[in-house]
Amino acid sequence: MRTVPLGPTDIHVPNIIAGMMRIADSTDQEIRNLYAAARDAGITFFDHADLYGVRRGGTHWCEHRFAAALGLTSSERAQISLQSKTGIVVDPLHYDASYEHIVASTEGSLKALGTDYLDVLLLHRPDALVEPEEVARAFDHLESSGKVRTFGVSNHTPRQIDLLKTAVTQPIVANQVQLSITHSTIIAQGLSSNMAAEEDSITRDGGGVVDYARVNKITLQAWSPFQRGFVGGVFFSEHDYPELNAELGRLADRYGVTPTAIATAWITRHPGGMQVVLGTTTPQRVTDAAPGSDLPLTRGEWYQLIRAAGHNIP
Repeated sequence: MRTVPLGPTDIHVPNIIAGMMRIADSTDQEIRNLYAAARDAGITFFDHADLYGVRRGGTHWCEHRFAAALGLTSSERAQISLQSKTGIVVDPLHYDASYEHIVASTEGSLKALGTDYLDVLLLHRPDALVEPEEVARAFDHLESSGKVRTFGVSNHTPRQIDLLKTAVTQPIVANQVQLSITHSTIIAQGLSSNMAAEEDSITRDGGGVVDYARVNKITLQAWSPFQRGFVGGVFFSEHDYPELNAELGRLADRYGVTPTAIATAWITRHPGGMQVVLGTTTPQRVTDAAPGSDLPLTRGEWYQLIRAAGHNIP
């Protein structure tokens, strides 16, 4: 499993993450099987959020299920990285990046996960009512108390990160954003820059989130790496993407892997040092994706995939 730097720190983490958002209804054994498949593949980074499982068992439910099923010892805990997110409130739906909410939510995550610290804490969504000084105070408290080691964001634009940095002193180590071959506007818009007739030329992320991350040493984490668009199922075997699936199959045969590994490699091949967040609860899909960690797609193969997905290659 290839590793990448976590932001500007000297910490290296696997470039594939096991996402735990769908384990709300999983049995203890199913969670243990999923965890074992991840560890066997070399994945030691596990992604959570206070929101995951809220409809099933309330706030922090998936975090609680993860800890209860695994019962990790302190030595086992030290072998993995735990990341969680805060900032989304369900009833009524709103975002909250206040000092009180960030701290209370983080303490709830620590309790549910049965751990003394989080390796990474992300702000889950941009809060239009954010006060950067509140975020900074929360981050300072959580860092100085040893409860959180590093901090980042999710679904934030470059300017929203810049706003946080007017007060936050800790480095923003990660930005978790949606990215797949078919949902790849954050990359495709750069290829069609200044081409007024092309849909891909429209900037939708506030000013180049990929390049901004590279310049500022922020690790991008790609969520829904196999999803067709903002909503909908995966693109594998999808009749709307015959050319893409043919190319995935051709490359899978060439490299002796599955199309899942090729789709993973399309993201990990990018020189920005991205992490792929797998959201599956099926151990075999984790195993299938893992070879994409360090699969050497050529430039031509990488471009053929994004073109086959329907994006413009001028």
